[in-house]
Amino acid sequence: MSSEDRTRAGRLLRRLVAVAAGALMVLSFAPFGWFLTAPLSIAAFYQLLPERRRGGFAVGWLYGLGLLGFGIFWIRISLNEFGNMPAVAANALMLLLVAALALFYALAGLAIARLRPAPDSARWWAGPLLLLPAVWVLLEWLRSWLFTGFPWLLAGNGQINPLPLLGAPLAGWAPVVGVHGLSLAVALSAGLLVVMLRGGGRARPAALAALLALWLAGTLLARVEWTRPADGPLTAAVVQGNVEQSVKWAADGVLPTLEIYLGLTREVLAAADVIVWPETAVPTFLHQVESALVTPLAADARAAGAEVVIGVPVMETAERYYNGLISIGSARDHYYKRHLVPFGEFLPFERQLRPLIDWFEVPMSDFSRGEAPRPLLQVGPYQAGVSICYEDVFPAEVRQALPAAAYLINVSNDAWFGDSLAPHQHLEFARLRALENGRPLVRATNTGISALIDHRGRVRAALPLFERGVLSGSIQPRSGATPFVRFGSVPVLLLAAAMLLVALLLGRASRPPG
Repeated sequence: MSSEDRTRAGRLLRRLVAVAAGALMVLSFAPFGWFLTAPLSIAAFYQLLPERRRGGFAVGWLYGLGLLGFGIFWIRISLNEFGNMPAVAANALMLLLVAALALFYALAGLAIARLRPAPDSARWWAGPLLLLPAVWVLLEWLRSWLFTGFPWLLAGNGQINPLPLLGAPLAGWAPVVGVHGLSLAVALSAGLLVVMLRGGGRARPAALAALLALWLAGTLLARVEWTRPADGPLTAAVVQGNVEQSVKWAADGVLPTLEIYLGLTREVLAAADVIVWPETAVPTFLHQVESALVTPLAADARAAGAEVVIGVPVMETAERYYNGLISIGSARDHYYKRHLVPFGEFLPFERQLRPLIDWFEVPMSDFSRGEAPRPLLQVGPYQAGVSICYEDVFPAEVRQALPAAAYLINVSNDAWFGDSLAPHQHLEFARLRALENGRPLVRATNTGISALIDHRGRVRAALPLFERGVLSGSIQPRSGATPFVRFGSVPVLLLAAAMLLVALLLGRASRPPG
């Protein structure tokens, strides 16, 4: 084999390993929960970047393809099986989205390859310990809001699941620094692994000591009670109707769906303090069921001393309607979803793309955005911080309900993604919101996974996928604020920016052009 052939084979191998390294990150998220694979994956990403400046973009993009291609492939299910889009078109659009989102990792690879100190420089350690964590977190943050944002599969998301003997050492940082801080800790852990691998002399034991200190600090922080109980516990009940998408939105499916939810609700009406139905559990507009459903159910709830939270579309005018939540019982309130899903709930660039949404047959796919300044819903004597569907993957938006909210509610309809990784991943992100904010969370979904989650992000009870039933249990309303509630992600982003600046200063003169 000639030297040119060896070079070509080495380049191909590097690219295949980059895809595999990205896929490895997926194992850190639910349902797998192997949190160690996240820093190992990022360390591999760094090691795969070529020593010369060229090629970092390609390696980063391939890494992103591996992570997102394996991590969010389930998007094709909503397009094909429930959106009635041909399989070829659904797969093509899914791959297009993956390829576009992978550009964030391509930018990370490009930036690190070009800006890190030369590998043979005395300052080479600034690459893995400063530049890598800073670039990683800042680009994840950019991905979380640019073009409405898609903060799915952030590196910090998978750090909440304990492993035998190890526990979940970084999870204790979540109430202090939030998910972006967790991502910074994961990327820094990866950088320390790189130093342990490549360093000499005192570098290896120093990196090991720093890694253990980072994880030990998280373990100790997990013991801190950042919030406190408010009054006594409540009995919460979640109604999971497990209504198939094809039935739910059919014209003759409305009445059977409502009968399912009413029947399950009556089973626990006398015993529960709060009962939560999923997103759009009522598959028709509120005004169409107000007199037949909502008014009598509100009277029954008041008589039983219960509060009921219902997911229902609300029409304001023929051109303006909302994905809504209403609470009924001792008081009535509403919340309209503020962060809509592009193409699923609203159409960006509507004039140009209207034929696409007409082809993709999604019921009620032209919602208006709610205008509430804070995501709060009055549920009896308490205010609850509420989120509808994937609003709960945006930590800054959930945080806006605190510290006023005594507990959190998330309603969703993950049936769009079938029996895939998506419902497990979504539950994991909801758990992280509970931990960040120091509040229990009641999660109601149409087909699962519904759950009662405590203020430490632990699932206390759950209904599995595709099971009809009612989940009941105790939740403890809480007051007070975690450091994340008080300061948000600003300290982490400022730290990342400072790390980036120092890395640039250290590496400015250490790398020759090439």
